[in-house]
Amino acid sequence: MEICKFDKMEYQRPDVEQLLAEYKTLTQRAQNAGSGEELLEVFVQHSKLSNVFSTAACLAQIRHTLDTNDAFYDTENDFFDANSPSVENAQLELYRAFLASEHKGALAEVYGEILLQKMEVAAASASDELLELMQEENALASQYQKLYATAQVEFDGKLCTLPQLARYKQSMDAKVRRAAFEADGRFFDEHQQELDDIYTRMIANRNAQAQKLGFENYIPLSYLRMGRLGYNEEDVKRFREQVARYVTPLAHKAMKAQFERIGIPEAKFSDTTISFADGNPLPKGTAQELLDKAVQMYKELSPETSEFIQFMTESELFDLESRPGKAPGGYCETIVGYGAPFVFSNFNGTAGDVDVLTHEAGHAFQAYVAAQKGMCQELASPGLESCEIHSMSMEFLTSPWHHLFFGEDTAKYSVSHAQEALTFLPYGCMVDEFQHIVYSKPELTAQERNQVWLELEKKYRPWNEFDSIPCYSRGAGWQRQLHIYQYPFYYIDYCLAQMVALQFFAAHLNDAEDAWKRYVALVEKGGSDTYAGLVQAAGFAVPFEEGSIEPVAQQVYDWTMEQCKKL
Repeated sequence: MEICKFDKMEYQRPDVEQLLAEYKTLTQRAQNAGSGEELLEVFVQHSKLSNVFSTAACLAQIRHTLDTNDAFYDTENDFFDANSPSVENAQLELYRAFLASEHKGALAEVYGEILLQKMEVAAASASDELLELMQEENALASQYQKLYATAQVEFDGKLCTLPQLARYKQSMDAKVRRAAFEADGRFFDEHQQELDDIYTRMIANRNAQAQKLGFENYIPLSYLRMGRLGYNEEDVKRFREQVARYVTPLAHKAMKAQFERIGIPEAKFSDTTISFADGNPLPKGTAQELLDKAVQMYKELSPETSEFIQFMTESELFDLESRPGKAPGGYCETIVGYGAPFVFSNFNGTAGDVDVLTHEAGHAFQAYVAAQKGMCQELASPGLESCEIHSMSMEFLTSPWHHLFFGEDTAKYSVSHAQEALTFLPYGCMVDEFQHIVYSKPELTAQERNQVWLELEKKYRPWNEFDSIPCYSRGAGWQRQLHIYQYPFYYIDYCLAQMVALQFFAAHLNDAEDAWKRYVALVEKGGSDTYAGLVQAAGFAVPFEEGSIEPVAQQVYDWTMEQCKKL
């Protein structure tokens, strides 16, 4: 694939009026198509239009998040907030025309029946009636992101972004840890009114969108917008209850063992970030040095990843360091017109830097493979719960090279990483159940929402003692989780993927070469199957099935405890 460095990628604001006119013409052509060949040609033209718009939107979004203070891309971000809904609706009208055509079988024959299934789910999720509400929703999400991105607090004699506090939260000095959590919490307390108002308006907005489409609230609409195929709200509820029943007790035991290990049997919330008495494993080197080690790792892992990492580095598709004005979090986005995945992160000097680097590289590798295969956007990626399998599994499958990052602390990292995968599952389910509650009970006040969060903490993470820490102790810790604001109902996808990633972990321990082959085969399938179909094709248990979670969780817990004995 031809190399084009990220800063040389050309951005041009699309002519939305012209684009909408072209989509109207395509829709009419689809409605009047007299053969499968004509319908296929319309789909090809749609893909070209979609790729151009997606490329511009993605470049604007990435450059905006790299510096939310950049006036030009701030304006362009506002442009896409306002105009993307109308373009999306135009695409959905085309989907409806495809689905109504007597020749739609031609699409299924070439692209698979799943293409039509995805169109059906997408077409049910929006209408022109929702345009103003969708524009408002986009603006609210950007308002939250900018508030978080521009946050700076005084700490250790300097101004720090919120991500930069993470290293202080892992200090071996309990007072420093506590102070870092308090500084973080105070920011959210100081902006309590604004954050509460944004979320209250988001709930009202999203529920209003759902009601215009005939739903009681946003929950069923969110499942459509997440593109979920083959499972529903009840399946997810059963999954959450299995996690609460089987994983939370094991996670609690693991946390108690951790507290004993660090010599703080009655640990407070600000102590939960410490895994070992002599300190957490920390990566060795600067952001650039860590990236250089990742390049070595991927060159040695396989021919496929060697080609991938060369493309990524030569195209300068990594931006990893935290700085003022940079949006929070980490992500991978694909700039379709260049076949280029872009990896964004906020390194903070903790082991999380390696987690996020391998995680987002998993997304990027899958996107690169799909681009190489020339897959259309609809099939380039599966549902998000399956996309996260690529990323979360990559965190484990790269373990033979983790010594490059951690040196003598590699064994400690392996233990803490596996344990964090286990303890993450209750947290992810807590985030999901919280959202199900607040959208089904929009009358809850901000204080009542916080009380719901505290009650869920007792259900899913009973080891947490918040001990009057600002923000957290009043039940507002959820406001730090940007997905709750920006990507509603996304978080359970991480949990569904984590259950598969842990099965990949077990397979890797048994036969690393075979596990990698299965992983590459999964990646190459892209979005050609449902979540359950992809999981079964990889030879693993689908976690909705009763009894599928307990043995996996037990195996990870047992392995973690056994490895601790060797340290």
